[in-house]
Parts: sequence; C-alpha cells; structure tokens
Amino acid sequence: MPKSKRNRPVTLSKTKKKGREHKEGIVETIRKAVENYNSIYVFSFENMRNLKFKEFREKLKSHSRFFLGSNKVMQVALGRTDADEVRTGIHKVSEFLHGDAGICFTNLPKEEVERLFAEFQEHDFARTGTNATEKVELNEGPLDQFSHEMEPFLRKQGMPVRLNKGVIELVADFVVCEEGKPLSPEASRILRLLGIKMATFQLHLICRWSPEDFEIYKAGSDLSEIESS
Repeated sequence: MPKSKRNRPVTLSKTKKKGREHKEGIVETIRKAVENYNSIYVFSFENMRNLKFKEFREKLKSHSRFFLGSNKVMQVALGRTDADEVRTGIHKVSEFLHGDAGICFTNLPKEEVERLFAEFQEHDFARTGTNATEKVELNEGPLDQFSHEMEPFLRKQGMPVRLNKGVIELVADFVVCEEGKPLSPEASRILRLLGIKMATFQLHLICRWSPEDFEIYKAGSDLSEIESS
C-alpha cells in the first residue's frame, strides 16, 4: 500500500528552502510595488482585527497595496541604507518598520490617504490581557439581562450569583475589571456578555515617501503637523 502524503518525511533542508523562497518572493513583490505606486506609507496598528483590516484593504485595493509581516523582510526589500536602497531616499522608510507596523503602497493623493486612515476606527470587544479602559462594577441584586440558564456559566467566571425564583442575582457587589489593569479571561467573557467594547482597532500613519519628498507624521498630533526632510 502506498504511503499517504501526510506521512512522508520532509527534510529540514527542504523546509528551509521553502521558507527562503517565500521570503524572496515577498521581497520581489515589494520591489515591484515600489515601481508601480507613487508613494509609500508606513503605518502602525492597535488592536488588530484581521477581518476589519481586510475590509479596509479591499476598499483601497484599486489604488493601493498593503504589506504586513516580517519587518526585517520588508526592510531588505526596500534597502536599509543609501547603499542598498532600491530608490533614492527609500531606506528612510525602513527605519520606521519596527513593532506593529505595515506598508501601504498607493497612487491616491496624500490628502485622501490621510483622511482615510484618520477616519478608520473600529470598536470591538477587548481580548484577554488588554488593559481595561474603565472600571466596570455590577451592583448586588438581580441581573435581569441574563436568563436563568446562564447562572452556572456566570458562577464559573467568578461572579457571586444565585438563582432566586428563576432570576439570577448577585449576592454582593462585583468588580469585573479595574481601569488600566489587564483583563483576565473571565473579565473578557463577562464584558462580552454585557456588550461593553473596550478595544479600538486603529491605524496610525508614521511616515510617507515619494520620489519628491519624505515626511514623518508626529504620533498623536494633528495631520497638519508634519516634519519634512
């Protein structure tokens, strides 16, 4: 009986080659994008939500192309110094590729790009480990928003609850989370049940390169305040 593909051994040299080829493919694609688009933006992101980012990317796909992934690979593609950069001055972009960052290649006017990024904001439920944006405390008494079937689940989340004539009630005040402190898995689940969204997925422009100029956007400042060099 022939062996299934699933059981066939894969040598380490083959996996390394595949990984190298994948990286080389990304480098080549980025370098082609440099030639096909008028400008490049580096952006950072908070509370990434893949589905929402995909929707944002689709909205701009006729004029733009996005890259997220290894900052090191993107730096290699663009060049890290003026000696190995693929276009004059483009190595400056690489200097800002660190942390949660990505590249947007686009033919859209600068004002349009700035507007689209500034307006993009998506509120969502916070995940475990996210710092709470506010204190949430539930007062002792009935929790009418929950059906009686939820009582065991709420108890597992550490809530001091009981059933009273088919109604879930808190037997004492309960603090779900404290402002500025990381959310526990239990707190994250309770906030979702309460419909409280504490995470905001945002994109922030860091810098812009074009054949004519290079601009750095000051983090957290108005878009009109730009350093040029």
